[in-house]
Amino acid sequence: MADLNELKNDYEENELNEADLLQDPFKQFDIWLEDAINEGLDDPNVMILSTVSESNRPSSRIVLLKEFNQKGFTFYSNYQSKKGKHLEKNSYGSLLFPWHTIKRQVRIEGKIDKISQEESDAYFDTRPFGSKIEAWISPQSEEIASRDYLVNQELKLKQKYEGKSVPRPSHWGGYRLMPDLFEFWQERENRLHDRFEFSLIKNKWIIRRLAP
Repeated sequence: MADLNELKNDYEENELNEADLLQDPFKQFDIWLEDAINEGLDDPNVMILSTVSESNRPSSRIVLLKEFNQKGFTFYSNYQSKKGKHLEKNSYGSLLFPWHTIKRQVRIEGKIDKISQEESDAYFDTRPFGSKIEAWISPQSEEIASRDYLVNQELKLKQKYEGKSVPRPSHWGGYRLMPDLFEFWQERENRLHDRFEFSLIKNKWIIRRLAP
C-alpha cells in the first residue's frame, strides 16, 4: 500500500491578509476564480457538492459551476438523483473548490433551491445534442441492469430526435446555492495556513480570521 507519510508538499510563500480581502465575498471569489483560470487549471469550475440525507448521512460528489452572481452559485442535475432527493428533505448544502495547483480552496455553505423552469430551459437549449439525450436516458443514482440499457436508450432517442429540437425533461434542471458563509483558504509554510470566514449576519458580511 502507498505510504501517505512520504507525500510532501512544496510550499511557496503566498499569503492572505485581511487588508487584502474585498468586503464582498462574491467579488473575492471572482478574483480567485479568475486566478485559477489564468493559471491554466483544468476545470477550475469543478466543485464538490455535499448534501445530507434525511437520516443525516452526508454525501459528496463533483458537479460543475455553470453560473454565479449575487443570487448564488448555479449547477444542474437530475432532480431524482441522490442529491436531488437529499435536497427535497434538507435544502442546505456546501460547495468546495479545491484549487490545489494554486494552493487555495474556497468553501461555501448555504440554502439550495431549484431555479426557475425558464432559466433551466434557457440553459438546456445551449447543451450539445448528446448531453440533451443523456438527460433523458439516465435514471441517475438508480440501479441499472447493464451499460447496454443506457446505450440502447441512447440509440432510440437519438433516432427519435434526429434533426429535431430536444425538450428539457421535467426531472432535470438547475439548482442555486445562496451563500450565508464563505471561507477562503490560502496554503502557507509549516501548515500555518491563512483562513478567512465571511458570515452573513443581519444582511451584513462579517469577516473573521480562523486558525488553520
